[in-house]
Amino acid sequence: MPTPIMPAAFIGHGSPMNALERNRYTEAWRAFGASVPKPRAILMVSAHWYVNATAVTAMARPKTIHDFYGFPQALFDVDYPAPGLPELAEEVAEVAKPDYVGADADSWGLDHGTWSVLVHAFPDANVPVVQLSINAAEPARYHMELGIRLAALRQRGVLLMGSGNVVHNLRAMDGRSPDLGFDWVRPFSEEAIDVMTDRPADAAQLVSHRDFSRVAPTPEHFLPLLYIAGFSAATGDTPKVLVDGYAYGSLSMTSFGVGVPCPPAAAGLPGASPLGSEAPSDGTNI
Repeated sequence: MPTPIMPAAFIGHGSPMNALERNRYTEAWRAFGASVPKPRAILMVSAHWYVNATAVTAMARPKTIHDFYGFPQALFDVDYPAPGLPELAEEVAEVAKPDYVGADADSWGLDHGTWSVLVHAFPDANVPVVQLSINAAEPARYHMELGIRLAALRQRGVLLMGSGNVVHNLRAMDGRSPDLGFDWVRPFSEEAIDVMTDRPADAAQLVSHRDFSRVAPTPEHFLPLLYIAGFSAATGDTPKVLVDGYAYGSLSMTSFGVGVPCPPAAAGLPGASPLGSEAPSDGTNI
């Protein structure tokens, strides 16, 4: 059987509580997972592995990392036992040249930016998952160009995914307004949608937007988007919006797919739930 050519997706993951919830965002993630051929492996770029190096996980059994605090015990009890694929580390390193990609055999695993999405998109945890770190020392264009090179892996059955948020300002969050988008959030999010669905090759220029420092005071949640924009630029397939919306005033929940159909809207389902007293007031580690 020939290896299927894989699509790509950027998921606006929001609060870790989405791992436990069924809402219109998580239903879109489920629809995405159901719409794609079974991947040989998933290569995930998560906002929560943000270090001064480019590396991939290279262990056979990556651990489930609960990189947050102040949330209900049920969230800490989540285990996502997907296998790794150590040989994929070598393939990533090869296609990424001339940039260097290190292999992490024991220090990281699957953080909540990864498993909070995959428990919905691939709930059986039977697809190998490899994480790619976001190199904090590199500019936006680096991440875009790496996404362009990683697109070659689609021919080998590797599903490229990014997990973050187009807009992510934790200090401005209103945890009890789950479906709110502040007036200063919407223009940037709408511009990002316009760029991604019309001219994705220009996505790295969004970091120069006049509102970028406010909507992304730290860039780690935005940068996974650029890997999917690079994938789109390499393949010539324009992204489509999988689901759109806002959470807690200062998070954009927009997700994009490249090479996949738009899922039907999840009728009758809410957006995110109020964070309430269980979550830290500043939304730490979401």
